[in-house]
Amino acid sequence: MDLSERDKEQLKQLARDTIEGVLFGKDKSPSELPETLKEKRGAFVTVKKKGELRGCIGYIKGFLPLHETIREMAIQAAFHDPRFNPVDKNEWKDIDIEISVLTPMKKVNDVKEIQAGIHGLYIEKGAHTGLLLPQVATEYGLDRTAFLEHTCYKAGLPKDAWKSKDTQIYIFSAEVF
Repeated sequence: MDLSERDKEQLKQLARDTIEGVLFGKDKSPSELPETLKEKRGAFVTVKKKGELRGCIGYIKGFLPLHETIREMAIQAAFHDPRFNPVDKNEWKDIDIEISVLTPMKKVNDVKEIQAGIHGLYIEKGAHTGLLLPQVATEYGLDRTAFLEHTCYKAGLPKDAWKSKDTQIYIFSAEVF
């Protein structure tokens, strides 16, 4: 990918400033942004409290410029992830932010193409969809089969739904920081 260390720091600061803006009423507009942060890219923002998941939401495709995606997803992850209560002022000091900028999706023809810990997975079957970021396999020690099963579970499907001919499986990579 083409993000510099400065780009990554700007995106993390943008996410923090955006959440702080909601929590404390501070509006910090981003300063001059490099062209790489204006490209349309898919990305997820993950909010953790003392290392534990507190919210994670993103776009799998590049609908908006990256900096806008990060702002929107920071708000969604911190305040609108349906699995968690909104982040509040009292816990802000314990919050860490992780950003995952995605590569485009690639359809898998053979599950042997999947490298757990390198690839993220996106599974579609009918109206059911599920996505797990690449770092999930590493964090939970999942091999390829377990990663596929967990992605099916996230989609609301039986764990072996990945074996079905009408299930579409996609891989992607992410630059995580």
